Amino acid sequence: MRPTLHFTARTGWINDPHGITHRDGQYHAFFQYVPDRMSWAPNCHWGHATGPDLLSLTETSVAIEPGDGDDGIWTGCLVVDGDETVIFYTATSVPDFGIGRIRAAHPLDADWLEWRKGDVVVEAPDGLDLIAFRDPFVRREASGWRMFVGAAHRDGTAMALAWTSTDLRSWTYDGVALARSATEREPVWMGALWECPQFFQVDGVDVMVSSVWDADVLHYAGYATGAYRDGRFDAAGWGRLTYGDGYYAPSLFLDAAGRPCLSFWIRGVADEQAGWAGAHSVPFLLSAADGALVATPHSDVAAHRGDRADDGRVAGLIADIEWDATAGELTVASGEAPVLHIFRSPETAVVTIGDDEWTVPASGTLRIILDGPVLELATAAGLFAATVHPTAEGLQVSASAGTLEVFPLMTGSSSG
Repeated sequence: MRPTLHFTARTGWINDPHGITHRDGQYHAFFQYVPDRMSWAPNCHWGHATGPDLLSLTETSVAIEPGDGDDGIWTGCLVVDGDETVIFYTATSVPDFGIGRIRAAHPLDADWLEWRKGDVVVEAPDGLDLIAFRDPFVRREASGWRMFVGAAHRDGTAMALAWTSTDLRSWTYDGVALARSATEREPVWMGALWECPQFFQVDGVDVMVSSVWDADVLHYAGYATGAYRDGRFDAAGWGRLTYGDGYYAPSLFLDAAGRPCLSFWIRGVADEQAGWAGAHSVPFLLSAADGALVATPHSDVAAHRGDRADDGRVAGLIADIEWDATAGELTVASGEAPVLHIFRSPETAVVTIGDDEWTVPASGTLRIILDGPVLELATAAGLFAATVHPTAEGLQVSASAGTLEVFPLMTGSSSG
């Protein structure tokens, strides 16, 4: 069962979204891609998809592939500076692919379909005993450009290292922008490596968001809030953004209105017979409240709604649900089969799918997006994603308390 509005590749494995850019009325979304496999392998490519919004993406051709000195094309970012566009990606070599190199690529056509590899512009600095180095993120600053790269010290310290440039070509190492030991666990554990560390400001609050990695285990998305100045981030607080085993690899981008947003890789969604694995989340609009980062489903999601289902029944297997209750129970069934059960208390939601159960922080309205096998749950306290198993008989939603609104979601372009 393939999701309708969540992007999947036609075939093969996908993971991290990255380089998401709105240009000339459409979005370009790039992603980690391993063709013809149902599991990850180090020979990643950069896939490419386009569409009017991030729920209506159509896969195009592979943008960058291994070769020319690269065994793998791993995660990075895309930068537009006037007429110049540059992708900065992690170039890896087997078998020691933990320590990558940052390489540039440049488009050969106006549609960004073909790319020419350029120089390696950044390598792991001498003097640091690193076991991992990857995932560049570039932002414009008053003095030019700053690149952040995730790194893991052998002693268990997660770091974001920084470089500066005036022209996007020559880069100068500028030291450690932010670091934290894996031994620190309160208020949130942030692991031994930050994959995809990204620095930005939202509602006047400086934020670093990243994936949390430790000993080859992918955990969740976490963040720091604080004060950023001259390449150094002074963390005042730490938070966890995602829960469960679904979300990983948040990718920061600006939407058509210039607002900061995130998109995620959702793990565990696959169809062996169809030959594809991995999906991307809906886009989330970011805000800050009381020192915490808040992710809310983007307005593009609501733009795909059909007429409200007053009886809670949706003919298809794709729905957008808002449940406003501080306590109570919500059930989603497909035909006679239960798909999802949520027990709500003032501060938590206990989510049950089959024999699996998770306790997720919850605050305010619970937003539930169902798209075939994909479940996304969003509140002001955090995000949760998982795989569900509906039949083909439509959805029936009911709640014991509070206000319940159920909307069928209408398709745009086909995913994949």
